[in-house]
Amino acid sequence: MIKRLSFITVTIIIIMGGVLWFVNSSQGGKTSQHDKLQLVATNSIIGNMIEEVAGNKVNLHTLVPRGTDPHEYEPRPQDVSVAQEADVLFHNGLNLETGGSGWFKKMYQNAGKKTNKQVFAASKGVVAKHLTDKGKENELDPHAWLDMQNGIKYVKNIEKVLIAKDPDNASIYKKRTAAYVKKLSALDKNAKTKFNNIPEHKKLLVTSEGAFKYFSAAYGIKPAFIWEINTESQGTPEQMKQVLEKIRSTNVPSLFVESSVSPKTMEKVAKETGLPIYSKIYTDSLAKKGHAADTYYGMMKWNLDKISEGLSK
Repeated sequence: MIKRLSFITVTIIIIMGGVLWFVNSSQGGKTSQHDKLQLVATNSIIGNMIEEVAGNKVNLHTLVPRGTDPHEYEPRPQDVSVAQEADVLFHNGLNLETGGSGWFKKMYQNAGKKTNKQVFAASKGVVAKHLTDKGKENELDPHAWLDMQNGIKYVKNIEKVLIAKDPDNASIYKKRTAAYVKKLSALDKNAKTKFNNIPEHKKLLVTSEGAFKYFSAAYGIKPAFIWEINTESQGTPEQMKQVLEKIRSTNVPSLFVESSVSPKTMEKVAKETGLPIYSKIYTDSLAKKGHAADTYYGMMKWNLDKISEGLSK
């Protein structure tokens, strides 16, 4: 009799579960397969930060492919479709994606998404730096993530949004964020010790684009660059003259070139000065999968190691 009752009870539970599943599906509810937040990140750096905070608790689509400049991106049809279905869209802000053609703003507005409801800037709370070119002093420099303390702010902003949108997984997001921030903080602290040991007359970071203002301020060095932000007109005679003057006023031992730009202009600088290009470094994109710089932590470690090594020569 007890066995029979147990069998009936189990059968009822199974039937009720099936009915609930059917009702939920017919009313547009989500099955367990699709019960995750649908997230969009504009670039690979923010996308990786989301992966570190969320693990496998979300579905993530990154818009700008690795190795592609996010300043002027043309969204693909699948990007627009994913944006329409997304619960949350994370962007850098600070005029990175919304500058120039304003591709990201156009995309999320066309998708019916609104700022601070579904669209969030990972850079919220960062003290912004500005461009220095004449006539552009009021424009924001978007490259805040190259200071790891700002990167940590990005991560905490992502955590906050995910907890608000998905409180059931709040404990997981908090635990993963705490571990990740600890890891980033340790790298940042170690790097500052390295840069403190470099002689002052060598502390000049020469790059193609002026993307390293935040980085330079964080690690006590001076930035020098050929052009300020990636555009169609870069490496002009006047830009070359200015960077050569800065180089010749110091004893800087090495030059660097970003992975996202052509090395040709920096090669001209190397020829003019007799200085070697010590390494490529990363700014607007992570490296392709399988490279040491294919995560935000890996990218920053690569940059910090290569720049400190090159300036210590």
